[in-house]
Amino acid sequence: MKEIFTVAGIGELLWDVFPNHRRLGGAPANFAYHTHQLGAEAYPVSCVGADPLGNEIREQLRKLDVDSAHVVETAAYPTGTVDVVLSAGKPTYEIHEDVAWDHISFSDDLREVAETLDAVCFGSLSQRSAESRKSIHAFLQSMPKGALKIYDVNLRQAFFSKNVVQESLELASVLKLSDEELPVLADYFELKGDTIDQLMELRRLFDLALIAYTRGPDGSLLLGKYEFDDFPGCEGKAVDSVGAGDSYTAAMCMGVLHGWPLNEVNLFANEVSTFVCMQKGATPILPAELVGKVVCS
Repeated sequence: MKEIFTVAGIGELLWDVFPNHRRLGGAPANFAYHTHQLGAEAYPVSCVGADPLGNEIREQLRKLDVDSAHVVETAAYPTGTVDVVLSAGKPTYEIHEDVAWDHISFSDDLREVAETLDAVCFGSLSQRSAESRKSIHAFLQSMPKGALKIYDVNLRQAFFSKNVVQESLELASVLKLSDEELPVLADYFELKGDTIDQLMELRRLFDLALIAYTRGPDGSLLLGKYEFDDFPGCEGKAVDSVGAGDSYTAAMCMGVLHGWPLNEVNLFANEVSTFVCMQKGATPILPAELVGKVVCS
């Protein structure tokens, strides 16, 4: 077993803009931050503008001790922003278009990064532009055989399509989706039966090693080729669910890389995401007792 795993999150990197403040956002940064906390060498792979907001993103990543070496800069497009409104702790988003992360370019540097990875997380939103979608696919195809390629469906506004979802599933080895997203995939791929039947059919159709199906406060299902686990969720009062799904994915990723059985992976991922839900913002410092479960394993 490797002492330190190398992982990346590729895609959107932006500011979540709330009514009276803004916070660093985007699944790649959230995923990289939490996997780094849990002992990985982790990188966000994205693009920001050559503007004050882009400079602030680099400064914020530095404060979080997240390596920004693979966050490139462009003078042609602004740093991405998302307007976020919370209602009873649940976010709605207005995601602005034609921004820097819509123009991620694949390069020799990114190929070299991809070739070293044990795992990556990618989603649908970052593939809304043809340029970034092509680069993300090239990145995934450059990764070692057997590396985890985690597709977090992450459907936002109208920035997805059956084609994007299907191509992503064909490139992925692990699928993470929510109870709100499964009906969309069920419609796309004519999945029948109950939730378990639909997840089993998805796993079969795309030869996935693992599916993580999250249900918010009601926990999650993990469905592997030879294992299944249903965890009912952890107690905790949600304050802000922004980034909770990314923390779940990060914890799940680290548990799988460490070779844990699915029941341990599922429990740990729920513990981490519940803690994040109980804090303000997507990138709180995880408590030592959670970090120690991975770092000391």
